[in-house]
Formats: sequence, C-alpha cells, structure tokens
Amino acid sequence: MPDNLIINFTPTGMIPTKEMTPHVPVSVSEIVEDVHKATEIGITMVHLHARDPKTGVPTYKKELYGDIIEGIRKFDTQLVICVSLSGRNFNQLEQRSDALFLEGNLKPDMGSLTLSSLNFNKVASTNSPQMVQDLARVMRERGIVPELEVFDAGMINYAKYLEHKKLIEPPYYFNLLLGNIACAQADLLHTGIMIKDLPDNSFWSLAGIGNTQLQMNSIGIAIGGGVRVGLEDNIWYDASRSKLATNQSLLERVHLIANANGRSVMKPSELRKQMNLEPGDGKYGRCTA
Repeated sequence: MPDNLIINFTPTGMIPTKEMTPHVPVSVSEIVEDVHKATEIGITMVHLHARDPKTGVPTYKKELYGDIIEGIRKFDTQLVICVSLSGRNFNQLEQRSDALFLEGNLKPDMGSLTLSSLNFNKVASTNSPQMVQDLARVMRERGIVPELEVFDAGMINYAKYLEHKKLIEPPYYFNLLLGNIACAQADLLHTGIMIKDLPDNSFWSLAGIGNTQLQMNSIGIAIGGGVRVGLEDNIWYDASRSKLATNQSLLERVHLIANANGRSVMKPSELRKQMNLEPGDGKYGRCTA
C-alpha cells in the first residue's frame, strides 16, 4: 500500500432518505454539490448512487448517472468516479450494468462489484455467481475497473477465482466493509484475516457499517490502508446517535485523524497511476496504452 491515504467518498448510498436525515444528497444537484465540497476538503475517489428524481428511490439508469458525472467533471476532471452496480433493488444484468455503457466524458472509471450475496438488516443483496461474472466481463470489455466490495473473507477467495478465470486483473482495489450484522464484524481479528488474504498488488480501504464507521476508518488510517467514508454507511456523527452527520463533517474528521497519523490524502492523479487508469481530463476507465 502507498503511504498516501485513499479516501473513497460515499455520499448517498441506497438506504438514507430525507426523512432519516436532511443531510443526505439525493437529487443530481445535491450529489454534485456534496462531491464539490468533498473535493475542496480532499478526497481521492467517489462512489456514486443515483436516485429517481421524483421518488428518491435508488435507480440504475445511466442517464441519471451521466447527469451526476457530467456535473462533477465540470469542476474536477481527474477525480476517480465509481458507479454503483448494486443488487439490492435490481436483479437483471441489463439494469445493473446500464451505467457501464456511458461513454466519452461521462464514462465512469470504476464500477462496484460485490463478490457474493449477503443479508443486510432488512434486505438481501443478491449477487449470483453468474451475475458477478457477467458484471466483471462487461467491465473488462468496457475498460472499466471493478471496485471489489468484500463483506466477508470468502468474498476475497471469490476474487481470486475471478482472477483465475481472467475476468479481473491487477492492480486491484478492494473495499473491506465490516460490521454488517450477517458478515465480518468490525474487530481487529476479522480485519487482519481479510487483509492477509488479499491477492498481491491490491489496494484496500476499510469501511464500517453504522456506528463502526469511525472505528474502521481510524484503524485503516493507523495501519496504512485507505478509508471509505460518507453518509451511505452511517448517518450519525457520534456513537450515542445524538447528532446527525453531514458528509462534510465526516470527511473533516477523517482529515483530522489522518493528520494526527502523519498521512497525506492521495490525489486522484496518483490513484490513476497506481490503478492503471486513464489520466482523466477527457480520458477515463482503464488505460489501454
């Protein structure tokens, strides 16, 4: 892992609503503005979820992802952009892969790839072996890098299986998400096992679900990894849930912890080089040169 800190910003997610917190960005303009503020604070990449403009419900439609990406690239042409290919609400390949077919200045650099099915508190995320392989295949064909999402150690083994089948190739970027009720728990033992099992040439960030976000972000910073942070994973600023967080407050706290550990935030241009991505400024996705 490089010494500079990868900050993967997750502003919206699938679950938070305006009823839960007024701070979650839902509309295109709100998401773009939160990302703009985040780039001014300092982030390396952004993990986007699009919402239907009328209902606020998560959507797969590439047109809305395109609107968000277009808005972001008006002020930052190098930020690494990942689109969600989540299976919580959609189970058809044509739906889940839709955003991967954006082109030109709207093309995402990365797409999320959860490596197995899992249960959240109230809903399942279904990722059949065929679906995972098909999404990996589409990303390979489209020149888009998978953001490998791991909730348990077995999912890392499945990444190695995809590598064996030549559906993914290094360098890899993993989000290690701990603290979900049915998956790896947010403690040092689970964290260490998952990091130890990662394939060679892997970059990784730690995320904590709910109250464990701060704990896992702190560990990630302290032991030389990256962090995933934002309202997608936790809407509260404190463990007692007395204060709602904003994306800006969560990012500012991560910066304080990083400074205390003597770590600088990795610039998007550095991650692009490390992950063999195009340089930005009109060229996006995996470098083909």
